[in-house]
Amino acid sequence: MRATFESWLHRQWTKRGLLAWALSPLSVVFLCMARNRRMKTKPHRLPVPVVVVGNIYVGGTGKTPVTIALVKELVKRGYHPGVVSRGFGRKEDAPQMVLPDSPAVNVGDEPLLIARQTQVPVAVARDRVAAALLLLDKHPECDLIISDDGLQHYALARDVELAVVGARGLGNGWVLPAGPLREPPSRLDEVDAIVLNATEDSFDSRTPRFAATATLGRAKSLDGSRSFSLDDIAQMKKPVLAAAGIAAPGRFFAMLRAHDIEGPEMELGDHYAFDDNPFKDCKEEFILITGKDAVKCRQHPDIAQDPRIYTVEYLVDIDPYLVDLIEHKLKEKAQK
Repeated sequence: MRATFESWLHRQWTKRGLLAWALSPLSVVFLCMARNRRMKTKPHRLPVPVVVVGNIYVGGTGKTPVTIALVKELVKRGYHPGVVSRGFGRKEDAPQMVLPDSPAVNVGDEPLLIARQTQVPVAVARDRVAAALLLLDKHPECDLIISDDGLQHYALARDVELAVVGARGLGNGWVLPAGPLREPPSRLDEVDAIVLNATEDSFDSRTPRFAATATLGRAKSLDGSRSFSLDDIAQMKKPVLAAAGIAAPGRFFAMLRAHDIEGPEMELGDHYAFDDNPFKDCKEEFILITGKDAVKCRQHPDIAQDPRIYTVEYLVDIDPYLVDLIEHKLKEKAQK
């Protein structure tokens, strides 16, 4: 039900139809409140540089895979980054360190995925400054903070801002609730770089743009004991179910179809909690899920023991010139 509503809402936000025009007065109120909050917020400067990876489109644009790819590239270049995130869906707001085996309900699915895939320190809190201070206290070796999301969290002073534009582009270009944007498109003129992640939308901005290229890797069982290439699965001609609890599941499904994997597709809704087992009545021999869903499935006893479930690797390559730009900006700020 939730996934159906989310899909319907995002379809409405692709156009300036009757619903959008009816809600437009509320968007003016939202925009005024957001601008007033930003003006009144005093940024807190951390003792290390901060890079924010965010967006202006509400919901998923692929920020977390971009964050993971960026962290890995920065590690290769000799940095010791740590990551902070809100931890969507957490039951409490207090800052907390994320461990690879932390319960997803306590730290959020995306921070847990980042911790598992990057092996760098990760901290979560609604207050990103508090999360960063905890991280630096526990890991003083960190010389750089990456904020996964938080473009609108102005309490955290930042040295570099990256805005990720995902498959849905900028929708109808209006802010909430008449449109899908947290801030107007003009906000993209203020960031240091725009990362285009599977979008074909065109929009005006003088900000440098860089592409993020996504591919699917191998499918691995939840316990890690078995793996197949997607082409191998396609050649087996066995019934396959594709399931995704992410913001834009259609892209995941389309990428599987590009490997000739056809079958039922299950949209679970973004940040699906897996409190219940959605696969218990499924008859397919393979169930392919995303990494974001896998960190929660491994913590669900019934799902974790299901040998049909395989996590499909989602691999993102970012333009090395983007990392060059970030390094240049950081060195430029350090000299001031």
